[in-house]
Amino acid sequence: MSVRMAPPLPLILLLMIQGVYSADDDWDLTYSPSHICALKDSTVTINCTYTYPTGYQINTVFWTNTVRPKDQDSPDLFNDSEYKQRIQYVGDKQHDCSVRLTDVRHTDSHEYYFKFITDQDKWTGAPGVTLAVTDLQVESEGETVMEGHSVTLTCESTCSLTDTSTFIWFRNTHTLNERKKKLILPSVRRENAGDYSCAVQGHKLTSPPRRLHVFYPPDKPVISISSSGVIVEGDSVNLTCSSESNPPVHIYSWFKENQTSSVGSGQTFSITNINSCLSGWFYCVAQNKHGSQRSDAVSLTVKALSFSVSFGVELCVGVCGASAALLIVMFICRRKSLRRKASEHKPENDDVSNDTYNALELKTRSSDLYDTLTRRSSKKQIL
Repeated sequence: MSVRMAPPLPLILLLMIQGVYSADDDWDLTYSPSHICALKDSTVTINCTYTYPTGYQINTVFWTNTVRPKDQDSPDLFNDSEYKQRIQYVGDKQHDCSVRLTDVRHTDSHEYYFKFITDQDKWTGAPGVTLAVTDLQVESEGETVMEGHSVTLTCESTCSLTDTSTFIWFRNTHTLNERKKKLILPSVRRENAGDYSCAVQGHKLTSPPRRLHVFYPPDKPVISISSSGVIVEGDSVNLTCSSESNPPVHIYSWFKENQTSSVGSGQTFSITNINSCLSGWFYCVAQNKHGSQRSDAVSLTVKALSFSVSFGVELCVGVCGASAALLIVMFICRRKSLRRKASEHKPENDDVSNDTYNALELKTRSSDLYDTLTRRSSKKQIL
């Protein structure tokens, strides 16, 4: 008959450190999993099972994050002010030693151990469970990409998440359809620019936004003219060139068709005191560091001043005629005024003069003399 001796206590502890003690498979302690990567602010459940030989009575079970010699007490997390509001024992005092920790923080990144006290001794399950707490971060090859090129964004964490994760992607807070860890944009458009962030389904943590800039050369420029009516010699005209690009256009050049050199620069081409010689077709060229683009040509027609001169002559003739008429009227009025004043200052003996004039009336006297001469002539003829 063989007798199996119980192993000494140090050997029992060593076997427990390896996770399993087997004399008759009476001692067993298992953490599942032994490494946990959890998102900040999430809830973590550490699954734990244990067995022990019959004949032992379990008095106390607890979790700790510190291993101390057997003659010293390890801190009980259920009594720790940093944990007691967030830790919950979800097992029993027989075989299940699982524990749940809520609202995990970066300071919770530790190795945790299950410890139980029997009526005969104290036991610590070491090595324990390693908990790592991570944030989320959007990573890419760069913050800028050319329109038409591809780019890949990755939702990164400082450790590999333990749970099978379904990712959620956002652009400018709008949810995208992608549900994988990598967001692939095979042919980037300017509409893809914005702030990207990611999260894990079922968790409230969201990564900080990462800005994606999409660069592209200028679009076809459009020219606007400040004057919508007839342009006459002497007017001022502004031509404005507009084009969308990223980065913004930094060079605007102006050209007149059939001329090789530019006639101006800047987004607005200003022409003051314009003359008819400038009539023609004008276009602009917009340029940034990724390319350039030419606009369609616009026609600028300047009307000569000839019609304005004739109009001025007619206006002058009209004014001069009106002035002459006014002078004539003034002259007539002046003469009437002088006559009126002259009549008011005649002497009082005007009536005597009139009587004298009547007395000497030549017609009466001439008639008498004529009659006398006639009679004398008649007498001579008779003799």
